[in-house]
Amino acid sequence: MTAPNRNTLWARAILDEIVKAGVDAAVVAPGSRSTPLTVAAAREDRLAVYSHLDERSAAYFALGRARRTGSPTALVCTSGTAAANFHPAVVEASRARVPMILLTADRPPELRDSGANQTIDQVGLYGSAVREDADLPEPEPDARKLRSLRTTVSRAVATARGTPPGPVHLNVPFKKPLEPVEVPGDVPDSFADEHPLAARGRDGPFVRHSVGTPTLGDAAMAAIREDIEGAERGLIVAGPDDAFGVGTSATAALAEATGFPVFADPLSGVRFGPHRDRATIVGAYDGFLDTRVYQQWADPDVVLRFGASPTSKALRTYLAAVGARQYLVDPAGEWREATFTASDLVAADPTRFARTLGETVSRSANAEWHATLEEAADRHWSAVEAGIDGDLEGAYLHRVVAGAPDPATIVVANSMPVRDLDRFGRPRDAALTVLGNRGASGIDGTTSTALGAGSATDDPLVLVTGDLTYFHDMNGLLALGRFGVDATIVLIDNDGGGIFHTLPIEDFEPPFTDQFKTPHGLDLSASEALYDLSFVAVEDLSTFDARYRESLSAAGTQVIAVETDAERSHRRRESIQRDVVDALV
Repeated sequence: MTAPNRNTLWARAILDEIVKAGVDAAVVAPGSRSTPLTVAAAREDRLAVYSHLDERSAAYFALGRARRTGSPTALVCTSGTAAANFHPAVVEASRARVPMILLTADRPPELRDSGANQTIDQVGLYGSAVREDADLPEPEPDARKLRSLRTTVSRAVATARGTPPGPVHLNVPFKKPLEPVEVPGDVPDSFADEHPLAARGRDGPFVRHSVGTPTLGDAAMAAIREDIEGAERGLIVAGPDDAFGVGTSATAALAEATGFPVFADPLSGVRFGPHRDRATIVGAYDGFLDTRVYQQWADPDVVLRFGASPTSKALRTYLAAVGARQYLVDPAGEWREATFTASDLVAADPTRFARTLGETVSRSANAEWHATLEEAADRHWSAVEAGIDGDLEGAYLHRVVAGAPDPATIVVANSMPVRDLDRFGRPRDAALTVLGNRGASGIDGTTSTALGAGSATDDPLVLVTGDLTYFHDMNGLLALGRFGVDATIVLIDNDGGGIFHTLPIEDFEPPFTDQFKTPHGLDLSASEALYDLSFVAVEDLSTFDARYRESLSAAGTQVIAVETDAERSHRRRESIQRDVVDALV
């Protein structure tokens, strides 16, 4: 490897090592101090490079791609507040266990704490939100330092993929010149020949990582197996998925062997798919888990919980109320259960754990328990089909799932869309990959997350978002034209924060409307001309269905906007649940 100057040599080594460690994409936000890294990325033929003008949107685009692939995406920016704008996505990636490699360019150490322009303290900038951070040494054509650099970068990628996966931060200081200009004598002509390992690295990653899978010993597995086989009623809860979520085939095998029904979060990867013929997949619990209903039931004896905390508050409340032995299965041994009523923490790989139990447990399903849950689910879906209309925002989530192609990638925003998907997204056999930013559950960067996910697959892409969320990340729409990502965007426009109608503050007026719901009155159709997309407003379900079908088979990006009344929708949601509960008690 020859280089015109030390910065170029350094940046090439970093990008070379990232690629050799298995990273295939980088998202770059333009800037001056990051020039060596940007040039190295642009000239790296093994890397797909996405240049995004907005750092916050860029970070969420990288997060979306990494979430969809399960592989780290690299992220590059200049010094100063550019790096700070990555922070919301870094927090989400950490909480949701999404692997990312953050490369933040920096001023040289002597300019820190000096008032130098565009210089902030970037060392440890992301605090506990990263799995690891390193302030790299200044570039130098020194063989030992380059071997150290390659080792650090190789280890960083391995850490990002680790248990649990997440973001890793490498802060990279550069002095001028930043461009790949020739600096006589800066890198000796003989350097590569004299130090080939430092200059060129190895054929593969500089450090190969062999990592074991966390498993339980025989005695621990036997005790859990005994609890399961001795249970009269059991339940499997699949929460929002992450890189170590229990696989669908393993879930089906476990459900089949234990006879336990599965409460499957829409973001679990378990609610949708062809495995449903092997397991009782329940997706209606948010609509029927009312105290008056389950007080009539016998509690489950054993609950096996995988993934993050469920989206459904009703399900979380139910799990806190039952007197069951509850096993939280987590590969990192972390506690992700905020009611603190689970009884056992199992530090094991969820897929291997589920598969092993599925192969060794032998018990019959409790027909009465299954019938109880299936009757409740059937009541819910019957009430939904009978009461669904355009006044109900959840109706559009219901139709999005029912009409999505097989396969498809669906990204759903926080606040009401993900909750409506949970309640109204009926399980089906299609291979739907459903994603959402439930790590920190913010509305930041949802559009960019979706388009990043879409860049990683040929599946049709559907984004369901609210008006505030759409507005919050409108810059993310730049990715449509720049990267050729097409999407169907379903925009639920209720002119403000509709989710606040679900909270007690709704009864306090003022300040409810002005300070919580915050109606904005924006005409979001103006985004059509700005971002070269198609924007159409629909007024009823039948028109929505037609536009949705057309968009799924059309080229380009279409925004299908549905104007709703959040309060009226919430009352309809409550009415449907009341009908279900009344029918069950």
